[in-house]
Amino acid sequence: MADTVTRAPDADAGLGELLGRTGRDLAELMRCEVELARLELVDEAKDAARASAVLAGGGLLACFALLLLLFAASWGLAEIMPTGVAFLIVAVVTAAVAAALVAMGRRRLARVDTVPRETANTLKEDARWARQQLR
Repeated sequence: MADTVTRAPDADAGLGELLGRTGRDLAELMRCEVELARLELVDEAKDAARASAVLAGGGLLACFALLLLLFAASWGLAEIMPTGVAFLIVAVVTAAVAAALVAMGRRRLARVDTVPRETANTLKEDARWARQQLR
């Protein structure tokens, strides 16, 4: 990004020159805003990637642990009832819990905000500034 220097308007500068400066300033401002949005999104993407990697590792281990626990529960129930019925009971309970977790996850995912708020706010401020400059 180029260094911008605020220039005092010359008393003898014409309207065309002032509009030209305003146009250049607006173009530079928009370039800066686009760069800010890009940096903000890249930073958020890196954070999301790191969190996803940790979640994936934890999720994989949790799946193995859950599988072992479900087998243990099924074999434990098989001691007091037929093996097929014991495994069926464990499978039905597991499916019900899985359905509840999927529904909860979908609700939470629907509330995720994907708009870069800081950039949106500065763009609104820039638009107000530009309207004031053109008056």
